[in-house]
Amino acid sequence: MKDFGLVSIVTASYNSAQFIAETIESIIAQTYTNWELLICDDASTDNTVDIIRHYVASDPRIKLFVLQQNSGAGVSRNKSISQAKGDYIAFCDSDDRWKPNKLEIQLEYMEEKNCQICYSSYLECKEDNSLCGIVLCKSRYTERNICHNGSIGFSTLIYSVKNIGRVMLPSMRKRQDWALKILLIQKGGTAYGVKEPLVYYRVRSGSLSRKKRKLIKYNVQVYREILHYSWLKSWFVFLFMFAPHQIVHNCNVRLDNRKYSKTNFEMQ
Repeated sequence: MKDFGLVSIVTASYNSAQFIAETIESIIAQTYTNWELLICDDASTDNTVDIIRHYVASDPRIKLFVLQQNSGAGVSRNKSISQAKGDYIAFCDSDDRWKPNKLEIQLEYMEEKNCQICYSSYLECKEDNSLCGIVLCKSRYTERNICHNGSIGFSTLIYSVKNIGRVMLPSMRKRQDWALKILLIQKGGTAYGVKEPLVYYRVRSGSLSRKKRKLIKYNVQVYREILHYSWLKSWFVFLFMFAPHQIVHNCNVRLDNRKYSKTNFEMQ
């Protein structure tokens, strides 16, 4: 297998004891082995850190940083990014899992397309790991349409540090992952998607639309602070561009899932 260079994998953890071992194991199982895993724990109150330390002791590619005060996923991720030594930076949330060939497929695809940013489709699973859905990604995102639709799965995202540089997440408490995607595409150009699902995204209990509605102010904050829109333009874009695009995206996801039975999911 070709060596594309070191991949720095960034993971933020917080009270992730139930799932973090599965996340780490999925990274250790990668067919592409030139990677480092940088986990920053955001002052967990369970035994997440103890579990991570077990892996740190057995694999020198895994590194742990611990924040003394809970500061949010953006701060945790930035701590890991600041310590990253890789030619690429990839992200994996502490309750998600990667397929074994995830890095291999994306690195080969990035070389083939000569692109700096890559993402993929992903499968959704419940807390017990039973598969429950699929999200098929768009073939590409430009600066124009990423501002209207932030649906790139964060745990599928990888970008080239050699060509873009290390890009930090904004300090906002929520939606900094979407803001990062905008910043990356502004610097690196069009992002391209691998249609094959390469990640298992865990749908946690409590992820209700009521909670999603609370994120509206953070959407507007992205428009204000990242794209420097006025208040009027920010609300206009959210109400008449972002929200309609999100409705269409959700409808497409439902249509895609009708095409896949549970058997199809298990075959992925």
